[in-house]
Amino acid sequence: MIERYHMSQRTQLIANLGVELQRYQRAVHAYDDAVGRALGLGSAEVRCLDRLAEGPATAGELAASTGLRPAATTALIDRLAARGWVERSADEGDRRKVLVRFTAEGSRTTYAYYAPLVATAGAVFDGVDDAVLGSMGVVLERMRTVTDRLRDEIPGIVPR
Repeated sequence: MIERYHMSQRTQLIANLGVELQRYQRAVHAYDDAVGRALGLGSAEVRCLDRLAEGPATAGELAASTGLRPAATTALIDRLAARGWVERSADEGDRRKVLVRFTAEGSRTTYAYYAPLVATAGAVFDGVDDAVLGSMGVVLERMRTVTDRLRDEIPGIVPR
């Protein structure tokens, strides 16, 4: 993959993993772009739906996930609500907090495009040891944490 001389085996493995992660990121980005085009959505709207797939979120959490300012996030939520894909509701634990969640239609519409990825995901991990899977989760979480921190340090970016 990456040809480097005078590089330790571990450094070579990490470099190769970095290249594969970049390729994976580009593949996911391209897939999300294709889904967005099919649904008539922009990239921020797709990121919002992606975040909602994890469960309900506040507008502030969606702003952090999409990279939009609060006013733009409100407009984005309004557009998705007008399509009948999301709805606002009070948080049962804190009635002052408003959550955005998928409607049944929004969940069904979005999931239809991602179901093929979910259906084939199991086969991707065939033959991968459980200990390796656990380690992968730890590494990905660490990478996300570092990436979030460094993003917040970019000049002109308001930290989440």
